[in-house]
Amino acid sequence: MSATIGIVSVETGLDVLVRRRGSLLRGRRFGLVAHQASVDSRHEHAAMLLADLPRARLVRLFAPEHGLWGAAQDHAPIARTRDPVTGLPVVSLYGERRAPTLPMLRGLDALVVDLQDVGARYYTFVWTMALAMPVCARAGVPVIVLDRPNPLGGVVEGNVPDAAFASFVGLYPLPTRHGMTIGELAAYLNAEHRLGCDLTVIGMRGWRRSMLWEDTGVPWVAPSPNMPTPDTARVYPGGCLYEGTNLSEGRGTTRPFEWVGAPYLDAHAFADDLNRRRLPGVHFRPARFVPTFHKWAGRLCGGVQIHVTHTASFGRDAEMNTRTLARSSTPHPGLKPVVISAPESS
Repeated sequence: MSATIGIVSVETGLDVLVRRRGSLLRGRRFGLVAHQASVDSRHEHAAMLLADLPRARLVRLFAPEHGLWGAAQDHAPIARTRDPVTGLPVVSLYGERRAPTLPMLRGLDALVVDLQDVGARYYTFVWTMALAMPVCARAGVPVIVLDRPNPLGGVVEGNVPDAAFASFVGLYPLPTRHGMTIGELAAYLNAEHRLGCDLTVIGMRGWRRSMLWEDTGVPWVAPSPNMPTPDTARVYPGGCLYEGTNLSEGRGTTRPFEWVGAPYLDAHAFADDLNRRRLPGVHFRPARFVPTFHKWAGRLCGGVQIHVTHTASFGRDAEMNTRTLARSSTPHPGLKPVVISAPESS
């Protein structure tokens, strides 16, 4: 089964599990960690697909940041609830606790994880998985991770933070762009950091690290409210740097992380200055936008839209955004200095 009709393309771990390896869950009561992007090649959600597996029983759902269906904005706590579609209880992994407790895992023979990551260290879904793995190890509950493409491919870029500053946007030291799929990352964390998890990764079929997201044929469903397109994912690793400044990173608009600006910036002057740098694979178009929430809500911002014109050349997204940030800090007539503050999460 291909990911698009008439095109032989990538099968995600979910496709492989449901259509080829469903016997892995036979006779088991299991839980599922998922979000709105946990869909197969036909856009069907993992919760419904796995609930229909013969002689297996899905009994509990677990919701990461943004909730099972992706409605909540960043930092919004997720409450325990009941899924209106399946009728199953939904346990929050982004509320008072970000790791499951042993009672939350009671009665499970396995925990299935199906989360679409975007390949950046500070995207929180991989850390939800990482926190669950050692608890599952203590509970004797095997973990089954369904692999999905990394939309950024295999490029590794950016700093590796000091472990002393571990947080939910970087529990273990990883580069800004880690270059791994979520299944590879699970295996790496389990081995390198000795999480002790009984781990099975259901790999993809047909995926190659050199693929762009568009090459995979896998449907794009926004894994979080501010990740609407693969274009967003391409600029996100560096675009997230603006969260620690008084520049708007485009939250509260239809182009988060692609639009960058502030009320004090001259859009055309800023774009001209950046384009003179001739940064590879990218063009800066003058843009004006009004965020509906978050920084500068309700204020007209001047800035740029970051257009990736050649993905292979673009490559170094974090470097590009660091240069952009540096230019916005350079004194210009009528331009206030950028203010650096504590960064946020995804």
